[in-house]
Amino acid sequence: MVVTLKEVAALAGVSRSAVSRAFTEGASVSAKTRAKIEKAADQLGYRPNALASSLTTGRTKLIGLVSNNFHNPIFLQVFDLFTRALQDRGLRPLLVNLSDETDPINSVRMLRQYSVDGVIVASSTLPVSFAESFHAAGVPVVHSFGRYAARPRVNVVGIDNVEAGRMAAQDLVRRGYRKVAMLAGPETATSTQDRLLGFLDALKGHGGVEVTTSYAKAYSYDAGWEEMRRLLATGPLAEAYFCGDDVLSIGALSALWDAGLSVPDDVGVIGLNDMEMARWNNINLTTIRQPIEEVVGLSVEMICAMLGDKSRQPEARLLHCEIVERGTLRPARDRG
Repeated sequence: MVVTLKEVAALAGVSRSAVSRAFTEGASVSAKTRAKIEKAADQLGYRPNALASSLTTGRTKLIGLVSNNFHNPIFLQVFDLFTRALQDRGLRPLLVNLSDETDPINSVRMLRQYSVDGVIVASSTLPVSFAESFHAAGVPVVHSFGRYAARPRVNVVGIDNVEAGRMAAQDLVRRGYRKVAMLAGPETATSTQDRLLGFLDALKGHGGVEVTTSYAKAYSYDAGWEEMRRLLATGPLAEAYFCGDDVLSIGALSALWDAGLSVPDDVGVIGLNDMEMARWNNINLTTIRQPIEEVVGLSVEMICAMLGDKSRQPEARLLHCEIVERGTLRPARDRG
């Protein structure tokens, strides 16, 4: 049997409204009365109904967690970090899959039906318009892994994808590669565009370096495998590839191994993210580490701050990346 508020009130010897106030954040109730109510609730095993409480407070504590790439294993880590961080703050994550969604207005309408208090858009491929649509509807929003802007219309937390592309190019040149390529993600993704921009820009000053570009259909293992298989069939291959994401890199590595090629002896590969699988001994991927835990932590801090002050001005926060060296690129030439 479910214990009711009425039973708690009867055992504590107080009114039902006093019990309701005791379990309502910010409501006024004396310390003596609260102690009696909490003792009675513990004795009966009573727990307040969170949904019922939202009718009183006007806040559901629901935070829409929106993404569109459930094929990428990195988001298992992202969702784990987000859900735990939100729950630690007393908030309730509502996971929303927008893999087939193209109209941000539909997304806003759907999440407003659930009366979410705020939204975190966790995606590097959804356009800025998705997050901006929530902002326009008066819903506090943070775009995690979003595109940087000097004057953002919504809060953005992520990395400088242009700089990440530069880092990859400079590292390949430092290792003596002279025929390099980028196996990028989907061409329409802002993260792809920015990483490619930085990659090409860093190579402009190296006249002896030949560079080519190709695009995978998605940030997924299958897309990386298929694109590398296409490159193998059309040939010749570059000496080293910057894959725009770790999962693309792992797909590309599998295609290279299937073709009987050795990495890094025949072809070098560098990824981006430093997902857990990249550290596995059978993969051992050299990659650019994206500080995912920091992105998640700062995003949750931002959404909590906005819930307390919806007039806060949007800001963009960039976090630094670093190269994690493992075994898929040959050693740098400047080593002794």
